[in-house]
Amino acid sequence: MKLLDGKKVSNQIKDEIAIEVAGMKERGEKVPHLAAVLVGNDGASLTYVGSKVRSCKKIGFESTLIHLPSETTEEELLQQVHQLNTDPDIDGYIVQLPLPKHIDEEKVLMAVNPDKDVDGFHPTNFGKMALDMETFISATPFGIMELLKRYDVDTEGKHAVVIGRSHIVGRPISILMSQKGKAANCTVTLAHSRTKNIKELTLQADIVVSALGVPHFLKADMVKEGAVIIDVGITRVADETKEKGYYITGDVDFESVSPKASFITPVPGGVGPMTIAMLLKNTLLARERHRNAN
Repeated sequence: MKLLDGKKVSNQIKDEIAIEVAGMKERGEKVPHLAAVLVGNDGASLTYVGSKVRSCKKIGFESTLIHLPSETTEEELLQQVHQLNTDPDIDGYIVQLPLPKHIDEEKVLMAVNPDKDVDGFHPTNFGKMALDMETFISATPFGIMELLKRYDVDTEGKHAVVIGRSHIVGRPISILMSQKGKAANCTVTLAHSRTKNIKELTLQADIVVSALGVPHFLKADMVKEGAVIIDVGITRVADETKEKGYYITGDVDFESVSPKASFITPVPGGVGPMTIAMLLKNTLLARERHRNAN
């Protein structure tokens, strides 16, 4: 069993980006500028956005955090999005999800300029990704693909079962893994919460990507020997014996599944760190595109 160490690989990617940014500075070029819009005080969102800001500083990016109160109206948020769309200094930005319930997420995401949509959520970018055109790929699927590439995981002709059909992870990763190229060329089955025979499918799988959000869902009796296991789930589970009152776990019952796996991602430290690294990679790509367009 070999760990797919997302923390290690994400640090390598950040170091590579930092070298490119240092070169930009030496040449007197504008460095990439990433903005994040956060509405309200959701704990997980605050942590995630804070991590993005720290990562930007570490690699030499400019970063702006726009923290709006939870009572911000939809119209006010759309005005903020328009401002970011037209600000030439901002190369890419994200609107942190989830948004408060009174705001229509789809309406906000549709308003984002696809050329600055470094989250890769806009239908224009999703469509280009599905057609295998150059675009911003949603950071989590992008991170999974990069992790498989960097560990030279053999995916050619393999059967991959993806559990979870979200637009952010499950659906895009199922498309990416079925395309031509490295870490791809798989035969993909997309399963979800309504699939009746998930265990039957996962037992056939050479690669299992679980993005269901159900703690310890994937057990040892659901995977075959030598399978590659990618755990996208990340859930806080209450536990009074822990100092913080909870522990973080994934969809996979790591203790029982890992001895059977050829490769497996830990939680935390697997897919999570890769998501932030690939968001930074998308921002660098946005800066290069804007430079070439001018």
